[in-house]
Amino acid sequence: MLQTLTERLFDDGDRTDLDPFAVFEEWLALAEESEPNDPHAMALASADEAGLPDVRMVLLNRRDARGFCFFTNFDSDKGRQLLANPQAAMVMHWKSLRRQVRMRGRVDVVTPDEADDYFASRPKGSRIASAASLQSRPLASRRQLLDEVAALTARIGDGDAPRPAHWSGFRLVPRSIEFWKDGEFRLHDRVRFTREGDGGSWSSARLYP
Repeated sequence: MLQTLTERLFDDGDRTDLDPFAVFEEWLALAEESEPNDPHAMALASADEAGLPDVRMVLLNRRDARGFCFFTNFDSDKGRQLLANPQAAMVMHWKSLRRQVRMRGRVDVVTPDEADDYFASRPKGSRIASAASLQSRPLASRRQLLDEVAALTARIGDGDAPRPAHWSGFRLVPRSIEFWKDGEFRLHDRVRFTREGDGGSWSSARLYP
């Protein structure tokens, strides 16, 4: 019987031909079946100009062989931090599966076409909210935000809500991807994949839990 990618991942045999992106897809598919809320939620870590770490939950919006994409207001704390220091770490934890995936690497800005395409796929209300929100800036009251959203909604009417200049996306291009699976008595399984360059081959190592 053929092994699943996960079985091969944690087998003590050869993993040289195992693609971590393919393993990730297998895990995410399982999470989409089991997570009660949002299997695409992930913690994103960046650092400010003083090097102080910052972390928040975002959504993994798109992914491919190049990396993992999320979209945001570039005037937000995370947007400004990542533009100044384009490196980040992410972790996705699926409590229902007792598994997590960690990724670290360079962060690139997505192309305008990619940002336009994803922005257009969002509900109109979400597009309006993204245009109205001065993310991470001080806000006097929730009523002020709701009034600003209502005013913008009225101005747009039946028209489209175009992507504002301050809204785009980032792609984390991983230099390392680590898979963790819970084990009895804290004898967890951990395998980390690393590579030197974007097109380089992956190497892997089992880690102590």
